[in-house]
Amino acid sequence: MKTPSLRPFDAPHRIEAGCDEAGRGCLAGPVFAAAVVLPSDFFHPLLNDSKQLSEATRRALRPVIEQQALAWSVASCTSDEIDRTNILRASIAAMHRALAALSPAPAFILVDGNRFLPFGNVPHRCVVHGDALFASIAAASVLAKTHRDDYMQELARQFPQYGWPQNKGYPTRAHRQAIRLHGPSPYHRRTFRLLND
Repeated sequence: MKTPSLRPFDAPHRIEAGCDEAGRGCLAGPVFAAAVVLPSDFFHPLLNDSKQLSEATRRALRPVIEQQALAWSVASCTSDEIDRTNILRASIAAMHRALAALSPAPAFILVDGNRFLPFGNVPHRCVVHGDALFASIAAASVLAKTHRDDYMQELARQFPQYGWPQNKGYPTRAHRQAIRLHGPSPYHRRTFRLLND
């Protein structure tokens, strides 16, 4: 695997939090977000955008990030909240919840993507594909993804018919076939197109 050249920070000598979400495109389950403050000298040769990593690599990175981060937090918004607001607002709300739990509080926020709402008076910067550019955003992507995957594994014990251990709630053909056969669960997002027809 090629070692990614992630930037350690946007600017030195300040507490920067990287933010990312997981589960935005799913049909079921919450959207999760993580906020991570890394030491300025943090480096791990495997750290990258979580979508580019194998599940085993994400699992190996998670304890490293959680142990070496200056601060980290994971939060979520439920499928009901997603349906009441919309997925963008819910994703940002989950990020705000994660940021609010950080100690020390960040002086600057790096956000993956191109949409965000101000978090108090803390300045922020949106970075498209930021999880492949900044270490703190990549770390947040790993935590958001692995914590959400764990949650979907737990939900699958109640609802084994949807194959969530395999699809994590994403719109695979098998997942949609299960919805067609069994109907939606209480955790499905009713404002999403659950079936193709």
